[in-house]
Amino acid sequence: SGLLTRLQTAAPTVRTLSSSKSFSQNIPSCLWKLGRLNHVAIAVPDLEKAQSLYRDVLGAQVSDTVALPEHGVYTVFVELGNTKLELLHPLGEKSPISSFLQKNKTGGMHHICIEVDDIKAAMTELKEKKIRILSEEPKIGAHGKPVIFLHPKDCHGVLVELEQA
Repeated sequence: SGLLTRLQTAAPTVRTLSSSKSFSQNIPSCLWKLGRLNHVAIAVPDLEKAQSLYRDVLGAQVSDTVALPEHGVYTVFVELGNTKLELLHPLGEKSPISSFLQKNKTGGMHHICIEVDDIKAAMTELKEKKIRILSEEPKIGAHGKPVIFLHPKDCHGVLVELEQA
């Protein structure tokens, strides 16, 4: 019993998560809610090769190629069950993907897309919090829903797309 007593008195006090403040108490209430991850976008220099990798090598369900002239891209979606990958390829010389691929010759992660329940309320509140939005108004994105992009310098180096759920 002497050893047990020494172990019990020598044991450090451990704070459990339940006894500390819950995470939700630190989050201010918003007029809009952040939803699920919709997709991760990858810029690719060769769209057909990328489609083939996901479809033929990895066995994923891959959509047809869709041109989005307003965004200057071709898009292809790869279904992953709980989310999607969006393969992006330049459409026209002024495509933002062209400049991305000039810096990243083999392609790479371009942005993440998160759903929101009220894109207009999100825009208003994010502007108040000094988060730069890359357009004055939402544009219609690849899923036919309004989207906005948040400046990567305000989002820890990540280009964030918000899509109306």
